[in-house]
Amino acid sequence: MNHPPEETQEDFDVVVVGAGAAGVGVAIALKHAGVDNFVVIDRHSVGASFAAWPAETRFITPSFPTNSIGMLDLNSIAIGVSPAFSLEVEHPTGEEYAAHLKGVAQFFELPIREGTNVRRVTKVGDRFRIDIDEQTLRANHVIWAAGEFQYPRLSTFNGSELCRHTATIASYGELEGDDFIIIGGYESGVDAAYHLASHDKQIRLFDTGCPWKDESSDPSVALSTYSLERMREEWFEEQVELFPHTPIASVTRVEGGYEVNALDGRWFSTPTAPLFAGGFEGSCKLVADLFERREDGYPALTDHDESTIVPGLFLCGPAVRHDHHVFCFIYKYRQRFAVVAKAIATSLGLAAKELENYRKWGMYLDDLSCCGEECVC
Repeated sequence: MNHPPEETQEDFDVVVVGAGAAGVGVAIALKHAGVDNFVVIDRHSVGASFAAWPAETRFITPSFPTNSIGMLDLNSIAIGVSPAFSLEVEHPTGEEYAAHLKGVAQFFELPIREGTNVRRVTKVGDRFRIDIDEQTLRANHVIWAAGEFQYPRLSTFNGSELCRHTATIASYGELEGDDFIIIGGYESGVDAAYHLASHDKQIRLFDTGCPWKDESSDPSVALSTYSLERMREEWFEEQVELFPHTPIASVTRVEGGYEVNALDGRWFSTPTAPLFAGGFEGSCKLVADLFERREDGYPALTDHDESTIVPGLFLCGPAVRHDHHVFCFIYKYRQRFAVVAKAIATSLGLAAKELENYRKWGMYLDDLSCCGEECVC
């Protein structure tokens, strides 16, 4: 009689789920905190989400090798490294940044296992059980850093499944058609409009608000200067028609194309499938039962970015929220790596003195009272 193979098991102090910017960055902080017995797992490969960006899409935050003057590159995830220095570009593509992350992971000799799919995370007693394909990992702590890009938001209005989410586009230059409707006018929508217009396409760009005119100086709310500058290109202004404060009620398939119905009753026709730049649901939905939810739907966290209902489970990455503070960009959420690493190191009885160096580089934000100052001019 053939018996199924026995399930193997490994024990760690920490399991980091996700090998993107958040996972690699917090893993480096763990090493600096003196934590040795940990592993980083990813269902694809290091930086896979960045590598999946549309070919033309670039970072909206500029990279500069400013380490020599005591300032960290905005797109760096560790002290002493700079994608501007290693890549020699100011606004990296996703493919370029994925290569940067792989180089950083190799330099710091991080224990990363690629092609490792997490099927379930549960807490049994005081320890976590992480079920992966044909194996089980046990850990005292889990850091969820699985990101957002691979989980696009697809169901927002009736007929949204007829649209093509911008996260599924390999290259805007390969899209057929001359007339496009884009639903969603934040960064991804403007990026899509910019690249399609550069190929002489006619674009109508819809948004529920007006992010290109938002008075906030926080790029988590208003468009980045990189996007605003591109919107001032003469050919962008000629070929892209903006529809602010125009929420979409539905999209329907009709003979010859599609009809887009706005909530105000107006109908717009297009021969090509509308593009949907509606953001992402995020990977936290995979462990939704392990986090309480804030009123805005994001995970509720302690001051150390730990689940409020499952001690030992931490969150790193763009889904981190505290009060009204949004940590959705690398230069924002990297400030919390040391906070998480310190909390874990303390629970393991480690002093983690090396993490104090993170403060000098603006990577140890444990006092949120200093956040939120708006520009006045």
